[in-house]
Amino acid sequence: MADGSMSGGDRLTLYDSNQGEEPVLAGSISVPGTVGDPNNSGLEFNTLDEPISQTIKRDLSAVGSKFFHVLYPVEKKSLLREWDLWGPLILCTFMAIVLQGHESTDGSGDGGPQFAEVFVIVWVGSLIVTLNTKMLGGNISFFQSVCVLGYCLLPLAMALLACRILLFFSSPTSIFVLILRGISVLLGFGWSTYASVQFLGDCSPANKKMMSMYPML
Repeated sequence: MADGSMSGGDRLTLYDSNQGEEPVLAGSISVPGTVGDPNNSGLEFNTLDEPISQTIKRDLSAVGSKFFHVLYPVEKKSLLREWDLWGPLILCTFMAIVLQGHESTDGSGDGGPQFAEVFVIVWVGSLIVTLNTKMLGGNISFFQSVCVLGYCLLPLAMALLACRILLFFSSPTSIFVLILRGISVLLGFGWSTYASVQFLGDCSPANKKMMSMYPML
């Protein structure tokens, strides 16, 4: 009865293992995170197939572009849209090495922070900014906050390098050198704060913008 209810066009064709033919599987596997072809050839580009040297070159170019945006904060969405942790890692490592305190023979330290303390300050600060923005109705993730605040340490890192160069070529007790160090630190702090406010200012509602920005001030 079941056979009679099927016409020729509606009859099911079942796979018979005795036919000696294997079924043909066709399709494509897409890898998440693939981007367009960097050569603009119109073909799909898979980052898993590119040479390591090209990957490193592309990552360095992206890091350099983000550093430029921090020094010249006009384009506000780049650090939030294409976040990474390379810049924060580089800057935190540099500042931790330069600022790391040293103990003398009598067991007394010079008052400098330990290596891990710099990383803790950056990550805890990013967590506070993220929680504050979330509670005010903003839209930002923890890693986006770490990316922005980490990259915005660049002016402070440059001020730190300038201070170390001044101390290397002059006496630390010089009033003139002390004034120059103070000016460089103030400029670095001001520019870092300005850049971070520019990037994170639009993540909160307009009527609560100042409340979300005060942890960075």
